[in-house]
Amino acid sequence: MKSYPKIIDRILEVIRESKTFCIVGHIRPDGDCVGSQLGLTLALQNEGKKALCWNEDSLPQKYKFLNAAGLFQKPKSGGKFDCVIATDCASFERLGKVGKCIAHRKVFINIDHHESNTRYADVNWVSAREPSCGELIYRLLKVARWPITRPIADCLFTAVSTDTGSFQYSTTRPGTFHAGAELVTRGANLAKICDEVYQSYPLSRARLLKHIYSRFHLTHGDRIGWFWLKKIDFARTGAESADTEGLIDHIRAIEPVVVACVFEEIEPELTRISLRSKSDKVNVNEIAAQFDGGGHPAAAGARIAGKPLSVQRRVIAAIKLALGSTR
Repeated sequence: MKSYPKIIDRILEVIRESKTFCIVGHIRPDGDCVGSQLGLTLALQNEGKKALCWNEDSLPQKYKFLNAAGLFQKPKSGGKFDCVIATDCASFERLGKVGKCIAHRKVFINIDHHESNTRYADVNWVSAREPSCGELIYRLLKVARWPITRPIADCLFTAVSTDTGSFQYSTTRPGTFHAGAELVTRGANLAKICDEVYQSYPLSRARLLKHIYSRFHLTHGDRIGWFWLKKIDFARTGAESADTEGLIDHIRAIEPVVVACVFEEIEPELTRISLRSKSDKVNVNEIAAQFDGGGHPAAAGARIAGKPLSVQRRVIAAIKLALGSTR
């Protein structure tokens, strides 16, 4: 298989020489992060390795069906590992509290597809060409010739599907369809995945969506769509932060909108922003980088300190500047 053979060989060499593993991922895990973490953990365990799966945050409700074995856990201090593998995490800081719990390790491996990845590990396999980290894990398993069981297929198909917008985003490549097809052949349960991930939302999320549709804003010739999510909005709707995944796409889908932005209140003077672009001429990773964030050209984010209105003005101004040359 012709897919980064040198770096894959190096990773497999480390895995062969190691017995104890910890698979970690970014805070506020999405489908790609969850699927990549759990899929790799299961594969390592099937190879007779001792592997834990740690994340600072709890598993979002819609991905709990992937965690039948209860592998997805909060980190614990005092762990010692031969090898730690981070999946779908662009920077060490994005690991959150997990970072302090994996200090006692021999080798640190970073497998990711974010353009903004900081190459923070001992061994770094970063391929921004791939639309999902799940596809990288799939290729690793293929080169290793490890069996892809039905639970692993479910995890990796979920990872690939969610980070490609169900194979709709422009980043989706021919190889992505081949990977998806083989994962279905290996037993990925399409009906179950689609029901759990895309067709089963809590009522609280519907209430949050109602709030968004009644409060979103359009500016700059309707080419920028944005909305706020304040703590009071979560309190009123009963929603949790995990319920916000994918909400930005409802605003991004408005025909004139080129860039969509969500401002989410974390603390009174700390705001999380999420950015989406549907134009290859507007790279939101570059916009996020201005605020010490990052991601992909079409999807990125950052955390910004400052008064909410000031943050809003700075971010909207940066988006307008990026849109300036695309008229």
